[in-house]
Amino acid sequence: MKAYLTLGTALAIVFGAATLVAANPQVGGAPMYETKNIVENAVNSKDHTALITAVKAAGLVDTLQTPGPFTVFAPTNSAFEKLPDGSVDSLLMPENKGQLTKVLTAHVVSGDISGKDLMTWAKSNGGRYNMQAVSGDALTAVVKGSSLYIFDEAGGAARVTISDVNQSNGVIHVVDDVLLPK
Repeated sequence: MKAYLTLGTALAIVFGAATLVAANPQVGGAPMYETKNIVENAVNSKDHTALITAVKAAGLVDTLQTPGPFTVFAPTNSAFEKLPDGSVDSLLMPENKGQLTKVLTAHVVSGDISGKDLMTWAKSNGGRYNMQAVSGDALTAVVKGSSLYIFDEAGGAARVTISDVNQSNGVIHVVDDVLLPK
């Protein structure tokens, strides 16, 4: 009987099994690298061009490139499209920079919190885990079946569609809605 060596087994032999880590998921058709920071990775996602435009307009690029760590609930372009007509254009106006910053920082929590941790903490607390966003607003992780949702103070809910996209300065969880401060 012939024995075949898989790529994973070969890598484990060469590098030692303990050094193997699951690869980051692709986001927006682009590879995400653990060695790059949140901004360096997000700019390559075709699904997050609206978010990157907003981050630039709010002047948050430098902040999201610091060591952090940050947990970012990153809304997709289609999430921004769900907002009422004209909302995004209005938020991007220079005179609304403060409001835009508030909305964006309502998607960021200090620390590096994995999807598994959010699910575990929520399940151990009756299905809910409360967090405070960098904006000062409350966010709540809620487990529904096998899905993880993030609720904002306004009662909106964003489903985590891709979790645990590890970054050099934290983690991104892709969400399907924009979280809004109250």
